Amino acid sequence: MKELRPLTPEQLARAEERLRYPRPGSRIEAAQRFGVDLSTLIEQLRLSPAERVRRIHEAAQIAEQVRGAARTQK
Repeated sequence: MKELRPLTPEQLARAEERLRYPRPGSRIEAAQRFGVDLSTLIEQLRLSPAERVRRIHEAAQIAEQVRGAARTQK
């Protein structure tokens, strides 16, 4: 299994540049036009893989709690 590592400063700078200033006709530009908030992607890229997984796990736990609360109120 491939080890997940944080982006190097150079990789992060390149990714941020591409997300902030997408090339005309690129998929990133299409996503931006569609309404994707690219600044949140940049924010996520600044986190380590472990931090991203932790946030996803926390969000999933909250969603499960909300789902459980909605079931009990029916």
